[in-house]
Amino acid sequence: MTGKIKESMKKALSFLIFFGVIVLLVSLSRGESMSNQKSSRSIHLPEPVYTSKLSVEEALLKRRSVREYTNKPLTLAEVSQLLWAAQGITDPIGLRTAPSAGALYPLEAYVIAANIKDLPSGIYKYKPQGHMLIMVAQGDKRAAVARFCFGQGWIADSSAIILFSAVYERTTKKYGDRGMTYVHMEIGHVAQNVSLQAVSLNLGTVVIGAFDNKKIKELMQLPDDEEPLCLMPVGHISN
Repeated sequence: MTGKIKESMKKALSFLIFFGVIVLLVSLSRGESMSNQKSSRSIHLPEPVYTSKLSVEEALLKRRSVREYTNKPLTLAEVSQLLWAAQGITDPIGLRTAPSAGALYPLEAYVIAANIKDLPSGIYKYKPQGHMLIMVAQGDKRAAVARFCFGQGWIADSSAIILFSAVYERTTKKYGDRGMTYVHMEIGHVAQNVSLQAVSLNLGTVVIGAFDNKKIKELMQLPDDEEPLCLMPVGHISN
């Protein structure tokens, strides 16, 4: 092998090593960027509390549909408590606060956040596993939600709106068409849980069932197999 060929091979090898290092550095940088982006879109909620000074009986006595709210922001602890009441995991095997036919849990919970301390405005999906929020979209969507609820403008005055949707197939694949009924029973359990928890926190809420399904689904960026069932605006009430 001539000296010129050897020199050419050395240069080619050096170039390949240099190129490989550059590719590795770019890959690591991109991976770190993606990790940071994912981290910024995930919010771990404060641990819920399991005791209060308000009895179940008193919460039932005081529960009312509330449509007027103050400008006082919600805290992440309050949001955490409401979502835990709705779908929080309460057992090592994954059982939750609300009963579900066959423990199949077809419901999904979202928060349309706007006036919450330490939480940027946007749409967030609640993940019971890990008790966390995952950002779906940025920005204050309350006015759009109010428009799609057939002009119920007061909804935009709430600090946050909790939306519950259903993946019916999770239940119907086991129970057939009867599973639709079970899903609708379950949303009733969940909505009552949230209503009573709101009373305990001195917050107001109400269940909204009148809305344009298609437009709400598009706004929330719900998957094709997921259907919105109800909305629950939440806010502080005047004492």
